[in-house]
Amino acid sequence: MNRPLWFWREPSGETVAQFLEEVPQGKYSYAETGASRDNVVAPAGYVVDHNRVKLGEGPAVFAAACAELRAWRMFPGPWTMIFPAKAPIQPGTVVAMQAHALGFWWLNACRIVYVIDEMAPVRRFGFAYGTLEAHVEQGEERFSVELHADGSVWYDLRAFSRPRFWPVRLAKPLARGLQKRFARESLVAMKKAVANP
Repeated sequence: MNRPLWFWREPSGETVAQFLEEVPQGKYSYAETGASRDNVVAPAGYVVDHNRVKLGEGPAVFAAACAELRAWRMFPGPWTMIFPAKAPIQPGTVVAMQAHALGFWWLNACRIVYVIDEMAPVRRFGFAYGTLEAHVEQGEERFSVELHADGSVWYDLRAFSRPRFWPVRLAKPLARGLQKRFARESLVAMKKAVANP
């Protein structure tokens, strides 16, 4: 499967599993793999989205936020979800991101590019996944949580992307609106998840 799939009704678990089985395990759909690791200028031709929210204070909040990332709870439901739901956070893991908006569902394939587990200059945990050929966009998205020296804990969401398929290029303002909605709601989802573990 080298293209995303669209549906008029929610796909069954079997359909999603088959989609994942048929996704080629080859190259990412973009050349700049790993470019989201540092907060630098995006590769040429991509749009950058960078959003942050303070989750609270202290090591307990940081530990809770790490657990929420490992459980993929930064995906705002019910309109987005990850399959398999308990996919391990490790390089090479392939997932299907299902979205429901504008009256239809679609499946996109992504693979984890790298995992972050740093002690300095701030304590940071997270990962980035990149788009495979079966995705409407090209690019990479990084999800991370940080524990700063002042005790503050932050959720940081950074992505660079551009449309890959012609329907998305034609409807770019709508696609950008959905990306911005995802970012807003992901910040809210993490705040709620950490507040109610």
